[in-house]
Amino acid sequence: MNLPLWIRRSGALLLFTISTLSMVKADDLTVFAAASLTDALKEIATGYEKSSRDKVFFNFEASGTLELQIKKGAPADVFISADEAKMNDLGKDGLLLTESRKDLLANSLVIIVPSDSPLTLSSAAQLTDPKFKRIAVGETHIVPAGIYAKEYLQKIGIWTQIEPRAVPLENVRAALAAVETGNADAGIVYKTDALHSKKVKIAFEVPIAEGPSIVYPIALVKDSRHQVAAKKFLDYISQQDSLKIFARCGFIPKS
Repeated sequence: MNLPLWIRRSGALLLFTISTLSMVKADDLTVFAAASLTDALKEIATGYEKSSRDKVFFNFEASGTLELQIKKGAPADVFISADEAKMNDLGKDGLLLTESRKDLLANSLVIIVPSDSPLTLSSAAQLTDPKFKRIAVGETHIVPAGIYAKEYLQKIGIWTQIEPRAVPLENVRAALAAVETGNADAGIVYKTDALHSKKVKIAFEVPIAEGPSIVYPIALVKDSRHQVAAKKFLDYISQQDSLKIFARCGFIPKS
């Protein structure tokens, strides 16, 4: 059958459009992120996936653990650390696109107890009271929350008294869980983690001016195979709508 020219041209255009769209493949992004960012990033990623067609896969862990994984060649497109030191180390090793790095968020420390605990605190120094038999913290050599906690307790002069009762855990969420389940009498975590849980209460909030500077930098990993999409994701989580989600979760946006 000899179809009219306009129909043949329309059909050819439709086939070209379908063929072109089929070539636009969504990317699978792998984001290595500090465990304390879990809730906020999952919410933000939902919006990003809808707008971009990309799929985001997260690896949430202690920043020090993520740093070691990247150094060993684990495939990652984006790294979001809970401290600057881990990001600095990767930068020195040439594993990041340094021009992509920016400070995204800030946070603060709090001392928590189980929500039904009768224990109270009017100052952090009261952690030296023997009634606090087990104090959950992040591992103080590799977990930023634990490093920050030790730094603060050293600053106020009570770390040596606390250390024998400190329970070092693999990340800040594990420290939170220890208090939630009653396996620790108190814990030192980020304010954002405490706000996330109904099973703990904040017994003492470390004043930002007195506590350690807690900054969350973000950067693209140099060996990423999806650098265009990774840059798009970095831009997305730096925009105002995403920063509002971070703020609602208790973070302090730096942008």
